[in-house]
Amino acid sequence: MIRPYYDVVIMGGGPGGSSLAALLMKQGGLSVAVFEKEEFPREHIGESFAHPLIPVLEETGVLDKVMASDCWVKKFGGIFQWRGRDPHVAFFDHANTVRDGAHRWAIHVNRSEFDKILLDHAAELGAEVFEGTSVAACTPLPDGSGREVVLKDGRTVRAGFFVDASGRRNSIVTGKRREWLSGYRNIAIWQHYLGGRPAQTLEGDWNVFREGDMSPIGCFAFRDGWCWYIPVPKVLDGKRVTTHSIGIVTDPNILKQPGTDFTDPEVFLRTVKEVPKLRELIGDVTPIDDKMLTATNYSMINDLFADYDGRWILLGDASYFVDPLFSSGVAFATNQARAAAALIRETRRGEHTEDEVRGLWRDYDTEWHGMAASFALSIDQWYHAIGKDNPESVYWNSRGTDGLSAPDHEATFHALLNTAFTPDLLQVLTRGEGLAALDVDGPFMTAYAEANDLRLDADTKVALKEGVTASRGPALDIPGFKAAIPPDPDLMPAAEQKAVAAYWADPVRNGDLVESPLARTLPAHRFRFADDPEGAQVRGLDERDGAAALWERLRGGPVLWRDLVAGLDEGAQRLLKRLLHAGMLDLGAHA
Repeated sequence: MIRPYYDVVIMGGGPGGSSLAALLMKQGGLSVAVFEKEEFPREHIGESFAHPLIPVLEETGVLDKVMASDCWVKKFGGIFQWRGRDPHVAFFDHANTVRDGAHRWAIHVNRSEFDKILLDHAAELGAEVFEGTSVAACTPLPDGSGREVVLKDGRTVRAGFFVDASGRRNSIVTGKRREWLSGYRNIAIWQHYLGGRPAQTLEGDWNVFREGDMSPIGCFAFRDGWCWYIPVPKVLDGKRVTTHSIGIVTDPNILKQPGTDFTDPEVFLRTVKEVPKLRELIGDVTPIDDKMLTATNYSMINDLFADYDGRWILLGDASYFVDPLFSSGVAFATNQARAAAALIRETRRGEHTEDEVRGLWRDYDTEWHGMAASFALSIDQWYHAIGKDNPESVYWNSRGTDGLSAPDHEATFHALLNTAFTPDLLQVLTRGEGLAALDVDGPFMTAYAEANDLRLDADTKVALKEGVTASRGPALDIPGFKAAIPPDPDLMPAAEQKAVAAYWADPVRNGDLVESPLARTLPAHRFRFADDPEGAQVRGLDERDGAAALWERLRGGPVLWRDLVAGLDEGAQRLLKRLLHAGMLDLGAHA
């Protein structure tokens, strides 16, 4: 029976919604309802994941249940036949895996079984799950204390907080159409096949997965797009068998051309059997169904992910989805669930001022928007580079890439395969230029000076713009990926690195060895214009970003640029650049 009131109502029972429900129940003291419009199990796109998913499953307590099932295959990284003769290949978090010998891993899954395990787990923890129950509307309560949720059958429920985890649709709380996240419009077309060889059996000295029989995802580019190749354990005629999900991602306009209607099963199979490397794996495959599956128009984003006054939060595809290329969607959605659980926890604690709580809600919106934007830009950069090798291709050369610079292709590949395990992908796109980025003769500061009509040198004085202030308060370290080692391992103590390696050896048993970045709030400074509290704001964590030290140096009056930037670590460099982008620093005076 549906109650008249829940502390949290979640719309959508996929991995994001079910993970959030489980995390909230483990926190205790909350009533939680999940309304899922479909009856589980049900088929869903997205059968291969990235490794940041695993720590969330461990924290919800469902990882051991997934491991005990037969619906998954352990995944160690990726093979990407993209440019040149040999593929790009890497383990997840490749450099650290090689350094400490601990393989970071994810899973390929049969989504219908996997999603049901997660949703059932949330119910077992005490969340009230209602399948086959659609939400029709969601409006604010008159007193501002929450939301009124209207179900499709006319029943109403009041909620303290409403979370939209409903997937690829325009959100019922924003009342706005989602925007395109980048310049491309894709369609995915796929089916499951019997008789495929594992991708790790491909011949070649480049294949780091073959010796240990370690399963990767296979992604293979061709003239009209790219193909995925994923092992999926399914139950057919009452028996567990290994199928392979084979899909094509392409531009919908290509389907209108002669001979390239990939929704035709015969055209699809003929095409994939001609794709380099992939054809070596699928010579004798047969489909399990005679109809192709499709998904379109998925690379979109909402302009707001959370609203404190409205008491609503978006997560997963309801907030944004970039591209299936690096298996990011479920890892992002579940980590957003982890962040949303922390946000609700801190909001309900009663230990923060209202301004501090608003700052935490801003963290969720701002930091996940930053993740979406940098990940989308990185994908565009990747496609842009490939387009240069395919000048005749409609797909690779209609990507909305005007003005993109040539990226460090290998570094971008590793960052994308890790699903932005280190959040600032822009560091990769700028070739990790580090402190050189803040040199007055470097590319970043040169471009900044030209854009603002400034003449800069080492003796330029820098000060806070008039009216800029900073307040100290709590922050959430969003996105907060657990069990991550920074790109520069020297920034993490050796004992913590050892704990991360032990964690990945057995996340269920060793879950307590590593603390989640979202387990507690961290001291931070928020820079803003005093007369515009709702305007631009730049948040820096005191410890990681050096925000407290930077505030003390700037608040005392003008300082020489060369003195300000001397010795800044990577976090402080990023914070200083964000302050420049936000127009909060005054440059131009000389000593």
